[in-house]
Amino acid sequence: ALESIDFKNALGQFQNLVEKMIIQKTKESSGLYTKDNDEVDYEKFFKTTRTLFGSAVKDQYIQAFFRKIISNPNERPEWLEIFGCFSRESVGMPSPSKESMVLLVSEKQQITHSVVKRKDVIKGIVKVPLLHLTVTASQKGLITVFSKKRKSFFSYSFYFHQDTTWITGCDFLPNLKYVVAVTESTIILWDYKSKESEGNGFVIKPMKNCLLCVSTVTMADNLARDTILMGDDKGYVYLLTITSDDFIMKQSKAGKVTQFKVMDAESFDMPKRKLHDDWVGKVKYFPALKRFGSCSTDSINSFVLDDIKRLEDHLPVKEFSVPKGVNAFTYCGKAKVIVTGG
Repeated sequence: ALESIDFKNALGQFQNLVEKMIIQKTKESSGLYTKDNDEVDYEKFFKTTRTLFGSAVKDQYIQAFFRKIISNPNERPEWLEIFGCFSRESVGMPSPSKESMVLLVSEKQQITHSVVKRKDVIKGIVKVPLLHLTVTASQKGLITVFSKKRKSFFSYSFYFHQDTTWITGCDFLPNLKYVVAVTESTIILWDYKSKESEGNGFVIKPMKNCLLCVSTVTMADNLARDTILMGDDKGYVYLLTITSDDFIMKQSKAGKVTQFKVMDAESFDMPKRKLHDDWVGKVKYFPALKRFGSCSTDSINSFVLDDIKRLEDHLPVKEFSVPKGVNAFTYCGKAKVIVTGG
């Protein structure tokens, strides 16, 4: 009973705080408000709410509640929202017929790996829907494949640390069933199904320029080969086709790097074309368009969208420019639009 009384008192004080903020914001909008020592800013709102409810309220909910009041004081949030909850009959909840919907995610499943080093960052994450896989690669060399079976996750990981270079991107080869990753000077092909504790696969090196991104070209031929797009720090985009025969025929005499066999980059036919005058930030192949895209911070040739045959000839490419370039893009098949971000 005492806890109930204490909570009601805290709730009453909180509602008074909200009313004060609404009055303050309304006066600000009409130009009638003058600042004083009793002003409720975010810092004061945060401290007061935390004092009233303690650790039961999460920081992000306090921030979201404050933003709602500031952005639209006429539609008051329900006090339940400060705890990340919504009542079913809540007036403040948007109806399904409205275009704007607020979705509250209350539970998340976090997948971690105990081998991850401190001060490491994820440089690539790729979903493989057909195989229920998710591939991640960290800057310092941790490559992981998460496999979802029923409601459980299994992971296969290894550290690639044969040199001091960092991993800059990753993807999955759907026909050969290998993970591909690029570092500043090498291409890594990892057989994630291998039972070797240190990993098993191939390393293609040396690459003359610094590789910055990689993407698989998805074809419907279902042959034992895969094609890879890569971009470097000189504005070049590369096209590399790997077959199962290459794993046998093109091994270098240089031996192994741990369990990885070395293949000489010079032994591959690797067409490349300079499409940008700055770093290539991202490459991607869109099967629906039968085109590849590449972007750069280059202000003149910021984004290229064309057939992969353009990497093997010298015909003009379809491109457009944006001041300060483009560093992200994606395609929506349903809307038939490409969206870029700079």
